[in-house]
Amino acid sequence: MTHRKYGLCNRLLLVSLILIFSISFPGCHKTGNLVLVTHTIDGDTIEIEGGYHVRYIGIDAPEKGEPFYGEATEANRNLVEGKKVYLEKDVEDKDDNGRLLRYVWLDNIMVNAELVKLGYAYSYSYPPNTKYQQYFLQLEKEAREQKLGLWSLSP
Repeated sequence: MTHRKYGLCNRLLLVSLILIFSISFPGCHKTGNLVLVTHTIDGDTIEIEGGYHVRYIGIDAPEKGEPFYGEATEANRNLVEGKKVYLEKDVEDKDDNGRLLRYVWLDNIMVNAELVKLGYAYSYSYPPNTKYQQYFLQLEKEAREQKLGLWSLSP
């Protein structure tokens, strides 16, 4: 009887750890409906099948005419264009321009985070859509310390 009790406890502990891990680390695989990315607009906006524009939540990439605009757009294009991605909603559905607000996942990679990690975008808070903001801030800090991408311009 004792053996069964410990076996159950160990299984419960394992399930609990898996749940904690998947909640704590935003790089975990997402499931649901996949959508095709048909066009890359810039470093933080894409177009998906059906003509919908998707604005990445929690980041801001350089705009046209700013340093690293081309590099950020190209990095985004290389990550997602022509591929199927999973879109994760936060609190709000759309921005003032009618674009869908989403975290974009390619397999186990959150594209929003990857662009910050590589130095192609800044962490930028869009309350109330702040689910991963602390994670983005940490990635930005690391990219800045390593002088990656747009951070290579700072002294």
